[in-house]
Amino acid sequence: MGTTFENKKEISAFIVANRKNFQEKLLSEAVNVGSKINDILKKGNIDLLKNAEKLVVYIAESHEKELEEFAKIEGVAWAEHSLTLSFKLEWVQAIRRTLWHFLYKFDKKHEALSEREQFYELEKRINDNVDRFLNNFFISYSDYKDRQLLSQRKLVEHLSVPIIPISSMIAVLPLIGTIDSYRIQTIEEKILMNIASLKIQTLIIDMSGVAEMEIDIIVHLKRLLGGINMMGCEAVMTGLRADLVKKMIHSGVSFHKEGLIKGTLQQTLREYLVLEPGK
Repeated sequence: MGTTFENKKEISAFIVANRKNFQEKLLSEAVNVGSKINDILKKGNIDLLKNAEKLVVYIAESHEKELEEFAKIEGVAWAEHSLTLSFKLEWVQAIRRTLWHFLYKFDKKHEALSEREQFYELEKRINDNVDRFLNNFFISYSDYKDRQLLSQRKLVEHLSVPIIPISSMIAVLPLIGTIDSYRIQTIEEKILMNIASLKIQTLIIDMSGVAEMEIDIIVHLKRLLGGINMMGCEAVMTGLRADLVKKMIHSGVSFHKEGLIKGTLQQTLREYLVLEPGK
């Protein structure tokens, strides 16, 4: 006794040699996923049966580095094609059960069932490798989704900062919704870049659609108005809501030094378009 599982390559070779039986057993263990194999191959170009064999070889032969890298690649692939995570979990657990079934068959074929100490050592190695794959897969999947969400949020935020030129020198920025710390940074970046690229001399910022602003965001906006002036552009604030003005009064923050304060956007547009040279 003691030689049954020592040659890791013999175990993986045994499974590869019995590929058809391995696949049939795996599909019987993963009933829900089995019916979706062709859909997953078509949608994500992911061959579950081929990848299952590769995973089993890495697990059986304890190729930890290759196992972790494969898990990361799989995680990105499933995230990129928005494949169902419950299917992946069911599939990997089915691979675990199928692998143990074939380890037993391998042991029985060699007429040497493992002693208790060796069995527990094997159990730890195999299950640790399966869990290592799952951990790296889910981390990779989650990281990809987080990057995707951040990219989408940046796109949405930039689209939600529409600087609209209404003449060669005047532009309007209508702000809508809640402005948080992330969004005010996007607003700052887009305003300063557009002043430079569009040669804006007057920027009218309409606040009538702003739902809420915390005091730290108001302070940030005050600094931004100063930055607009530093770039040689006049900042004009319109549509300040009563609740926002009340918050500014109680916190001692004012925009008067950094920019002009006007009533409504419509009134301000009429005034500036009339005053514009050539009008």
